[in-house]
Amino acid sequence: MATGRQGLWDFALRLYGAPGVGDACLVLQDESGVDVPVLLFAAWLSKHSVALTEAELVRIDQIVADWRNEVVKPLRAVRRRLKGGPYPAPAETTETLRNGVKGVELSSEKIELAVLEAEGEALLAVGASAVNATGNLAVVLRHFRGADPDATAAEALATVGKALAAL
Repeated sequence: MATGRQGLWDFALRLYGAPGVGDACLVLQDESGVDVPVLLFAAWLSKHSVALTEAELVRIDQIVADWRNEVVKPLRAVRRRLKGGPYPAPAETTETLRNGVKGVELSSEKIELAVLEAEGEALLAVGASAVNATGNLAVVLRHFRGADPDATAAEALATVGKALAAL
């Protein structure tokens, strides 16, 4: 990582923790199929004035897709399932397990972000096109959604974009 540049993990924590961003990311994830680490990665590139083309996004997404589908998503599904069942969940005794799964899920996303950061560093090193870097979030949404955003997705994306601009 270049000196003086905030790493993707720290950047992701700051952006995700900004008011409204966590909820907006979950809306984009649940309603449009957006991979939140990829969205945060695109925002990180935007912060460094690097535009992410659809072709680059497809290539980079293919690198992390198996990890996301075989590790991150199943962990998320177990964590979410434990919130409401099966018996004996939800209970105080199962909450420890759910929190443990949540920690492992977060660790799996951190690994995905590290892979994405390595790809991003390569883009930063070659000075990839800085044209329309603010469009990175929209490129990600269209990629995962397969269509233009509806009003809900557009609002969620605007929330992330506003927080990104403030960082």
